Amino acid sequence: MQYSQMEGFKDIRPSPIAGSWYASDPLVLAAQVDRYINEAVVPSIDDHIIGVIAPHAGYIYSGRTAGHAFRLVKSSNPELVIILSPLHAYVQGSIITSGHDAYATPLGNVPVDNRASEQFADLCSEKNIPLYSVRKDREHSLEIELPFLQRSLAQPFSILPIMIRQENAATLQMLGDILATIAMKRNTLLVGSTDLSHFYSQKQAEQLDGTMLKAIEACSPDAVLRAEQSGTGFACGAPGIAVFLWAAKALGADKCKIIHHSTSADETGDTSSVVGYGAGVVYKQT
Repeated sequence: MQYSQMEGFKDIRPSPIAGSWYASDPLVLAAQVDRYINEAVVPSIDDHIIGVIAPHAGYIYSGRTAGHAFRLVKSSNPELVIILSPLHAYVQGSIITSGHDAYATPLGNVPVDNRASEQFADLCSEKNIPLYSVRKDREHSLEIELPFLQRSLAQPFSILPIMIRQENAATLQMLGDILATIAMKRNTLLVGSTDLSHFYSQKQAEQLDGTMLKAIEACSPDAVLRAEQSGTGFACGAPGIAVFLWAAKALGADKCKIIHHSTSADETGDTSSVVGYGAGVVYKQT
């Protein structure tokens, strides 16, 4: 489905990565994303999918793995998508959202959900969790999931964008509970955005990624944080994935499954220094 251009936004975040991390031409981009999604071979999951985990590198590196995550939600129709990602640049604060009304991609504008944003801010305030907003940021890890959502979902949607630098487990669990409170009242999809190990050899990456993916597949946010903190596994979005898992469990998820793993070496052939990518799904068995 071509995502239609939506009008009426006063403050649109311009894309800083279209033309570099992914194609700027909408027809080229749509074809590229569709190919990644349609070529993915994924298990049949008839249970209720609560969320997916996807990588966020440039599409030429991680698009194939990302396609596996979004193939599982192809033609679904959530009203709200909550996206949890890291924020790689330094900004004030550890829990950050967008100060814009919408995100621009070559496929159209994706609105930030005002109702969810206000509810999130109120609930964070009740828990004494400081919330900051950014404008005209250059963060790629959240934006890069949008074209996949635009091409896989059956209808236009709005997003609650959350970028996380917080590492305190108790705070992260509270955030998961807050997001579950928001999500349970609407037709919602969770998206966790993370890459895995960075710049190790292929052999080392397979070991480190295996530890992190095992923690995710165990549906254990604590294990995800322990792997990151101990150096036995790495994920640049580990805090966001922990929040993602706590929210999913609060929404009834009882199964986590890794459906694809790759490294940049699969695309470049260079095994000396790679970045790892994983795709996963969390669902409620019925």
